[in-house]
Amino acid sequence: MTSTPAPSGKRSKSAGSPRKKHRQVLPTRNSATLARRQDTMYELKAYAASDDSSRGRIHEEPEAIMRGVFQRDRDRVIHSAAFRRLEYKTQVFVNHEGDMFRTRLTHSIEVAQIARTIARALGLNEDLSEAIALAHDLGHTPFGHAGQDSLNKRMHEYGGFEHNLQSVRVVDMLEEKYAAFTGLNLSFETREGILKHCSRANAAMLGPLGERFLNGEQPGLEAQVANIADEIAYNHHDVDDGLRAELISLDDLQSVESFREPFAEVTELWPDLAERRVIHEVIRRMINRQVLGLIETSQNAIDQRAPGSIDDVRAAGAPLILLSENASNRHLELKRFLRANLYRHYRVHRMTLKAARIVEALFDVFSDDARLLPRPARDHMADLEEADGAAGRARAIADYIAGMTDRFAIAEHERIFSASTLT
Repeated sequence: MTSTPAPSGKRSKSAGSPRKKHRQVLPTRNSATLARRQDTMYELKAYAASDDSSRGRIHEEPEAIMRGVFQRDRDRVIHSAAFRRLEYKTQVFVNHEGDMFRTRLTHSIEVAQIARTIARALGLNEDLSEAIALAHDLGHTPFGHAGQDSLNKRMHEYGGFEHNLQSVRVVDMLEEKYAAFTGLNLSFETREGILKHCSRANAAMLGPLGERFLNGEQPGLEAQVANIADEIAYNHHDVDDGLRAELISLDDLQSVESFREPFAEVTELWPDLAERRVIHEVIRRMINRQVLGLIETSQNAIDQRAPGSIDDVRAAGAPLILLSENASNRHLELKRFLRANLYRHYRVHRMTLKAARIVEALFDVFSDDARLLPRPARDHMADLEEADGAAGRARAIADYIAGMTDRFAIAEHERIFSASTLT
């Protein structure tokens, strides 16, 4: 018998058993917080969203035979064109800068994983939290926040542009897949979770979906979970991408308490571990500690408020899914570090400047000459312009640009403005 050859390359001393006993700092357990849920079916808490308590869909349709309301929502999101396009939309770095950096698609999947963990531990509806997490960035522009800021600038006199509101437009009207209705016809609860922020002016035009912003109400707990899972995911994974891009260093991060402590733990346990594996071990601990602390703090807040239904959650007056004061301070410290050292790095700023110029140039040229738009976009513009004049025309252009991927926007700009590209 031929033996399997040993892998080539130097093997780190950490490849076997750890040299010291692993120490994991956990929040104090209480009976309701960190209970293990090994089976896949468990009883939802009274304050969780459920099929029976759902406020329904915009368009009535028969119930699915084998799936619940929120399972169906999740599946419709996954099969949407907008979801597929997230693969080529930026998280921090432009899509073509490297295959290993996160995109809006991988980010959304990571948010969904964190959201499901929290939802399960708190007895909430996992399917709903996952559906919201997967859909929350469907309306994001190419080039991340640079693209959003540029579209918002151009749309200023027409109500502005905000990617959460655009995500609702995508699922309510821009996706065209079904014969009986436009959009994905998602449940109220999923749409409620997608719409994290909204101005009062825009909320007034959204009917029941916008009422909570006018009445000072909260969304359901599953929406609150997806919202904070989004923040946890992008902060910690931006650390990973920033290190991979060598825009920040391990030494830089020693100033951040939430990084410094697990870094010391990992390097003490595995002093010879390769740097790439050190980074992974540190970041997974950062996420784990924040999630476990969040679960405990949130369960305590829920127990104190004692909501008996999802409507009680909406009327609570403040979020019930939250970090402790200490964890929140650490979270803010990390955000400030990333803003100062990563998002404002000169290389990121150069990309941001180019992206803004591409988006603004495309908006301006389409505004000047609609014949440059492809037929479906022109037809969409005609419909909105007939209904809402110049504001409708501008909104149609924003819809078209917001739907672009990074590389499509770059290519479209090249096709229109480069003399060497004739079509």
